[in-house]
Amino acid sequence: MRTTESSPAPPRRYPAVLLPAVWLAGLAVVLLVVALAGNVYALLGDSDPGALTAFGFGTVRFAADAAGAVTAGSLVFAAFVAPGQRGGFLAAEAFGAVRLAAWAASGWVAVALLAVPFSAADVSGQPVRRMLDPGVLLSTVDAAEEPKAWLCVLAAALVVSLLCWFTLRWTTVVLGVVVALAGLLPPVVAGHASVGAGHDFATNALLWHVPAASVWAGSLVALLACLRRAKRANRPDALILRRYHRLSLLCFVVAGLSGAVAGLVIARPAGLWSGYGLLLGIDVVLLALLGLPVFLLRRRAAARPGRILLTELLLLAIATGTSAGLTHLVPPSFLANPATVQENLLGYNLDEPPSAAGLLFGWRFDLLFGVAAIIAIVAYLLGVRRLRRRGDDWPIQRVISWCAGWIVVLIATSSGLGPYASGAFSTHMITHMTLNMLAPVLLVLGGPATLALRALPAAGKDTPPGPREWLVALLHSRVARIVGNPALAAVVFVGSFYALYFTDLFGEAMRYHWAHQLMNLHFVLAGYTFFWLVIGVDRPPRPLPHLARLGMLFAVMPFHAFFGVILMNKQVVIAETFYRYLSLPWAGDLLTDQRLGGGIAWATGEIPMVIVVVALLAQWARADEREAKRIDRSGEDDFAAYNAMLAELADQRR
Repeated sequence: MRTTESSPAPPRRYPAVLLPAVWLAGLAVVLLVVALAGNVYALLGDSDPGALTAFGFGTVRFAADAAGAVTAGSLVFAAFVAPGQRGGFLAAEAFGAVRLAAWAASGWVAVALLAVPFSAADVSGQPVRRMLDPGVLLSTVDAAEEPKAWLCVLAAALVVSLLCWFTLRWTTVVLGVVVALAGLLPPVVAGHASVGAGHDFATNALLWHVPAASVWAGSLVALLACLRRAKRANRPDALILRRYHRLSLLCFVVAGLSGAVAGLVIARPAGLWSGYGLLLGIDVVLLALLGLPVFLLRRRAAARPGRILLTELLLLAIATGTSAGLTHLVPPSFLANPATVQENLLGYNLDEPPSAAGLLFGWRFDLLFGVAAIIAIVAYLLGVRRLRRRGDDWPIQRVISWCAGWIVVLIATSSGLGPYASGAFSTHMITHMTLNMLAPVLLVLGGPATLALRALPAAGKDTPPGPREWLVALLHSRVARIVGNPALAAVVFVGSFYALYFTDLFGEAMRYHWAHQLMNLHFVLAGYTFFWLVIGVDRPPRPLPHLARLGMLFAVMPFHAFFGVILMNKQVVIAETFYRYLSLPWAGDLLTDQRLGGGIAWATGEIPMVIVVVALLAQWARADEREAKRIDRSGEDDFAAYNAMLAELADQRR
């Protein structure tokens, strides 16, 4: 389908060799940095694994970054830039982008497989030929985090490759986007950003930066491939360029801000006057220069955009090369200001015991959940404003509930509760119950999907699907039906408590910042899914009768109480190795603190449940009232129809 807007002039067919040449330009930057850096391993007291390992790992890592970016970006292009679906299936432009993603994902599998032995050799200071011995390779992978990260990349790339080669549906492409973006992150959270002082800030910033930069570069490659395939009789319309410009502008802002934050945290002010700081400055300048093609494309969208896009891709490739080069260098702050044990584990020191003032005012802004909370509140308020300007009403209690829910998330992760949750089990349990029980209850009462369906404009008859149609497709997808299964939601909601705290999983997760963030994300999502089915304003895939919702709620309540009681009576300290190694001077008896956490879980778990019961009973009463009014109206209509029938019979007799 084509839009009614004027389409751009047919682009010149640029030589196909330009794309490999751009990739080689980025690779040249990586190899130049490795050559000029010299023996960086000696700075950390490691042995030099040799030139083959250093240059080989730089090449493989850059190739993996490029392949992952093209995979993720092409899938985003197919799902949200190209006119992607017709009756749920891929259109021509989207299908071409998915095929590009399939080839890129296959290459991603190959280079991720190579990255495992190269990264193992790099972190262990051994020549890569030593990794040809399976025993040496397995022992090195077991002892180091980065090779494990590349195994995760390999698994994600393999899944995305299979999805891309065998899918024709739009919803499967969206699933591929999620898996591909997840596959980009393991090397980031296992690299330099994951250790040292402030690594919580650096890791959170890179969790925004890497997906944004990768989607930008990959969608640009997909757009250039689309332009190359285009002919005068079948050229891409203005919608594709307009959507790409919006996407690239968003990625430019996110990648620029998050990259600057991560670079400053890792380098610190003293490290800006070093070779690491020089390379970081070049990366920042390249990102700033990338703003020029982004804004030029908006002005020249109706002209020939090929040269602008190629220039943009070249700058992105060089910027990616500098970023890959930074991962090879040792940040100066690692040597000048060695981190303490607490900073290595948490990213900061917890020298003072928690106090009321410290918990309320000792804020350490969480760049992941804090930014997400602000974006969610602003987007919701913009949707409400659009409804009000259109003359439609939206209940104020839903606005208050949604904003309050995200404020609760912000307080639980960014106030003093957030930092101290990593140091004391009792404080962690307050954060857990807040994110899992209180915040989701408030969020589901906000009805965000209902608001979006009312606020977003519907695509016209002759226009491709837009955000509203994408949301409808996702809400009716098979994944939504699986996630919205009441039995599965209840098991995940309750079972997470027992699986996390009564196994070694909690102790392992507390060692890594990314695992702690993933744990918090799971708390929010598990609680949101469960309470969405019980009291949510948004309609679930399989709506339950109110009596079944009440029974579902009462079925899980005893398990929460049992969990708190078990914690209070447990004689073994959970995650004892982590807390002993953290060795906080004010921690006191760990078992006593754990029993306090059990009491918090038992007491605070009941309060949100009371709120849920009240909300459910109120919804039930309103539903019965609406049903009674409907029956009354139906009865009046039937009575009027009966009188009309009698009158008609009387007329016939006369």
